[in-house]
Amino acid sequence: MNMKIKNQWAFAFLLSAAVFFPGKTVAQDNAENAGADEVITDVAKVTAETQYGKVAGYIQKGIYIYKGIPYAKAERFMAPVAPDAWTGVKSTRNYGAVAPHGVRTGWAQDEGAFYFNWDDGWADEAKCLNLNVWTPGLNDGHKRPVIVWFHGGGYAEGSSHEQAGYEGTNISKKGDVVFVSVNHRLNVLGFLDLSAYGDEYKSSGNAGLLDMVEALKWVHNNIANFGGDPSNVTIMGQSGGGGKVYTLCSTPAAKGLIAKAVVESGSGPKVMERKYSQLLAAETLKNLGLQPSDVAKLKTLPYEQLLEAGNKAIATLHQQCAKEGFWAFLIGWSPVVDGNILPHQPMSAETADLNRNIPFVIGTVGNEITGAFNGAFAKDDLTATEYLKKVYGAKADAFIAAGKKAYPQLAVKDLILVDNFFRPCAIEGIQARVAMGGAPVYNYLFTFNPKVMNDAFRCFHCSDIAFGFDNVARYSHNNGGSAAAVRLGSIMSNGVIAFARTGNPNAAGIPQWKPCTAKDINTMIFDTNLRQVTNFDKEMMDILNATPKFSF
Repeated sequence: MNMKIKNQWAFAFLLSAAVFFPGKTVAQDNAENAGADEVITDVAKVTAETQYGKVAGYIQKGIYIYKGIPYAKAERFMAPVAPDAWTGVKSTRNYGAVAPHGVRTGWAQDEGAFYFNWDDGWADEAKCLNLNVWTPGLNDGHKRPVIVWFHGGGYAEGSSHEQAGYEGTNISKKGDVVFVSVNHRLNVLGFLDLSAYGDEYKSSGNAGLLDMVEALKWVHNNIANFGGDPSNVTIMGQSGGGGKVYTLCSTPAAKGLIAKAVVESGSGPKVMERKYSQLLAAETLKNLGLQPSDVAKLKTLPYEQLLEAGNKAIATLHQQCAKEGFWAFLIGWSPVVDGNILPHQPMSAETADLNRNIPFVIGTVGNEITGAFNGAFAKDDLTATEYLKKVYGAKADAFIAAGKKAYPQLAVKDLILVDNFFRPCAIEGIQARVAMGGAPVYNYLFTFNPKVMNDAFRCFHCSDIAFGFDNVARYSHNNGGSAAAVRLGSIMSNGVIAFARTGNPNAAGIPQWKPCTAKDINTMIFDTNLRQVTNFDKEMMDILNATPKFSF
């Protein structure tokens, strides 16, 4: 990315109990807990019904788990359709195929690979339209809240299980909720807009978006069989997944399928306009040496060749934008405002009738991607001050003063690592929601810094995910797994569960959390010092919003 363009508590309790209540021996305690993690695969016990056929998962820790359930199928560039029905019982015990998205280069950076500890899975273009379900019970008459998770990676990469923080067992068990995670088409397969080359391709620029709508339709039609309430579905996503949440809430075909929404570090509500998406398609054809009359050849072209041509086209257009002096961030793989599938930019005033009655939680983390540049320009306050003068010019002193007011504990060299993109975008989204009237919108800022890898990442992009799903211990590479982290994860997941159930995130351990208003951005700070603040960084945000995004 060109940055110039824009259960350790449980163990402690048991240990203290052994001291003060020494009646149990270790052998007795082990006997009582034997089988707590037993895996049950008996088909008679783990079979569930879907509209397309029966599926068999497994039970672990009391949670029924199903992975890789097909929710649709699609030909390349075409809108998704119903998957093929099957007879007998389909085994759904392993994660299904993920959407192709090239080769992850991050493995070459040892510290980053340790920090994220990705699971890249296996890719298959024809089989990637699948989802995963975690539930406490089947056909038991319960109407549990449903959480549907859309992964990050922009619209270009990622998967439903790439991070351990996405796993649904803990949140399902703790909150008595049904958790669903989704795979869908990405990058050139999901968002190459070929609409200029015939009506056959009218949906190609939004194929991946239509996949997500189909997943929500599957949830609506099938989740009652898995103990869920189809009328109480909360969609959640982080980074690009947050953008997907904004977009789905503004997509007419998804109306009535979404009750609540959570955006974590969403990368801004805006998506591509058709004039740019069609330009990108034309450049892709050019890179392949194809004429418009040859567009049908793209259907059978090897994926790697197609992706290379598309990514090269994005790079070329970004260079042109830089020369012509306008912002190129919105040229790339994303849905398209096409006047039909997506009539308007997400969260614009024109979408109010679709989403004004959906309660939202919108939040970010303290450093986001800026933490990755720690060593680049944060050596001392003097170096940092000189850098800020280059970025903000005459407003540098005002920025430092506003930053020290908002974050009095930070030195200037740390102040410049405060997120300068995602929080301003979040506030923009909040203000748009408030202006619509209707359902409340809540804001949070996650600032817990585990100081892993010699504090190389700070409070980094994705840091909050595992906490919201009570997966801190499961994803300890990312958060350190300390007692403080586990406790914060317990509290934050309380808020997620409460919001999914009622539309209000106030819950045990969380101070009074007020929704935002036209006047006040009320922000819940998730850290060891949990608190709500109001307009605490307004002066800083005003300066940032007057500066081109991605100025760092």
